[in-house]
Amino acid sequence: MFLKKNIVFFSILFFSFHLFSQKDSTNVKGLKVEGDVFVQEGVYKPLAPARAAFYSAIFPGMGQVYNKKYWKAPIVWGALAIPTYFYLENNSEYKRFRTAYKLRKTGFQDEFTDDLGTVSVSLETLERAQKQLRENRDLSLLSGVILYVLQIVEASVNAHLLQFNTDDNLTFRPTFVQDPILFDAPKVGFTLKYTF
Repeated sequence: MFLKKNIVFFSILFFSFHLFSQKDSTNVKGLKVEGDVFVQEGVYKPLAPARAAFYSAIFPGMGQVYNKKYWKAPIVWGALAIPTYFYLENNSEYKRFRTAYKLRKTGFQDEFTDDLGTVSVSLETLERAQKQLRENRDLSLLSGVILYVLQIVEASVNAHLLQFNTDDNLTFRPTFVQDPILFDAPKVGFTLKYTF
């Protein structure tokens, strides 16, 4: 058994050296280039989407700032603040009703019972309130996690799409076309402009 493991280990090690020992095919010696060679650098950044996703994961909205879409950062913060607020609110109310339920089950006076022993909220209502508040709390947490992941994906996709060269050579613009025969009813169409 020991011999088989060693054979497998050394064969993997041997073949892995060949994977990293390939020659660079772009290194050509003795090649002379006549004229000017234009190399456009900085257009495609392969790490930009990963960096934007990393920044968004560390601090929500930072990937949007990295992409220079500053107006999206407050939207992300607001979108994440809403489920956070509702999570905290539902959690505090759930704990309040849970404490009252536990006190009433053990025979002590809770916040929904006055000094004369009059109960304003029944035991069944306390149970239903706990169930509903727990569901609302969990739903707020789930929506917050979904929004957090979506803002990371949005920053990454936006960083990827920003690398494409887009100009006005290809546009779709809805226009109103006046028909000389039927002057009362304008027609909607589009213009396709494609140039090289």
